[in-house]
Amino acid sequence: MLLAAGGVTQEGKSGEATLAELQRHGFFLTHVLECPLEDGADSKIPELIGNRLPAVLARIRRSLKPKRLAPISKWLEQFLPALTSAGLPCALLLDREKAFALDGDAASEAAGRLREACATQSAHAIGN
Repeated sequence: MLLAAGGVTQEGKSGEATLAELQRHGFFLTHVLECPLEDGADSKIPELIGNRLPAVLARIRRSLKPKRLAPISKWLEQFLPALTSAGLPCALLLDREKAFALDGDAASEAAGRLREACATQSAHAIGN
């Protein structure tokens, strides 16, 4: 879904080429949780994100320094207050005041709204 939101296709490309194209389109993907979870660990995800979020926010502020940040998982929903109050040096893109749930039941629709939000934000940046 993230590739679709970025207007990128994977067909006939290596993973590295696909990632490079996604980055040329202005997307940089970072994970809050970088290690795979064991099956059945869904109940632990909020606690794991909560523990890891301060380090991720520091990384975003200090080294990544994005122009826009779009949370793309339903699991980040409860952490939106922390994202909005974190003093991040970038715009926070939301899907109707929620995270873009690219891992949810309506992932295609969320990807379309993410694409629209990015286009709108880019148009505003060009106009300023």
